[in-house]
Parts: sequence; C-alpha cells; structure tokens
Amino acid sequence: MSGRLTVVEHPLVQHKLGYLRDKETPTVHFRKLANEITLLLTYEATKDMPTEPWEIETPLERTTAQRISGKKVAVCPVLRAGMGMLDGVLSLVSSARVGFIGMYRDEETLEAVQYFVKLPVDLADRDAIVLDPMLATGHSSCAAIDIVKEAGAQTVTLVCIVAAPAGIEEVHRQHPDIHIVCAAVDRELNDRGFIVPGLGDAGDRLYGTK
Repeated sequence: MSGRLTVVEHPLVQHKLGYLRDKETPTVHFRKLANEITLLLTYEATKDMPTEPWEIETPLERTTAQRISGKKVAVCPVLRAGMGMLDGVLSLVSSARVGFIGMYRDEETLEAVQYFVKLPVDLADRDAIVLDPMLATGHSSCAAIDIVKEAGAQTVTLVCIVAAPAGIEEVHRQHPDIHIVCAAVDRELNDRGFIVPGLGDAGDRLYGTK
C-alpha cells in the first residue's frame, strides 16, 4: 500500500472511540466524543507543521519562542457527517478558513454524488485538511480530495475517525501523496459498503436521524 497512514493509538483516543462505537451512546455524547477524538487526531495531523523562532518578552525576561511559520490552513468537512468533526479542528487551528463539500452516497452504486461546494477563495495559498468520519469505499473522500486539489490546495491531509482497508487503498491508489490520519483501521466492508465493526452511520448518530 502506497501513501502515508497514521493510526493514532493513544489511550485517550481508543477509550473515546470505544464509547463512540457503542450503539447505546446517545446523540449528545456521540457529538462530544466525535469532537474530542478529532481534536486529538488534529494534534497528530499537524505535528509536521514548520516553526520559526520568535522573540518575546515574558514577565521575567526576553526569550526566543517558536511559532508556526506562516502556515495557512483550510479545513474542509465532507457534509454532513464531517461537520461533526469541524469544531475539534478549529479548537486547535482557530485561524483556519473553512470550506464545505456536500456529498451523498448513491446506495446502489456506492459512488459519491456531489451536491454543494463552497471553498475559501485563497485555497491555493493554503494546506487543506479534509474531514470525513468514515473512510469506507473511499469514493467520497477521493472526490473531496479531487475538489480541493483542483482548487489549488498546496497539500491535503485526510482526517477520519474509522477507516476500512479498501478505503485506504483506494485513496492511496488515486492520491499517493495523501496522508491519512485515523483512530482505527477496521476489518472490512459489509455487502452494503458499511465499515464493520464500525460505528454505524456517523451522520445519523451525530444528528439523531435515520
């Protein structure tokens, strides 16, 4: 398998993921857990950001600190489930611009169907973080990556909560340069294209729909 994959096995991530998977976890807690997991995944996804020295004055003396060196970020959730991850990223990267990519899955073909795109006008000056909670077949994630690349994003990182081997392989087949960051790689897809053991339909569980 080509491409870069990071599975965040930190105990806090895995602890929260267990509750996220549990079918008894109510919507209000599911939302909170999804945001908390995303925050921890974002920590990993941004760890290679370059820094530069910065002269500051502490209450005691002058010293040299580090700051991120002019890196501009755009966060692009795949609607609707990706919205459940957005606040987790913005809590760490508060200056990021936000783009929105509306996709739904054709339940017969399992292909992604685009219905809405709204991206920052200066995306060509930014690194993009695409948010898609469930990397199943990889079709919607690949379509979203296509969109941000065509808009000129300098680099693209895909952050998802749960991934399937087939989805990882498809993303890296179409986009070998993509870094995927996730909390778990599950066993497989079922005959309906859902990740198993998975956590169900992330959008329905985030918003209390069926």
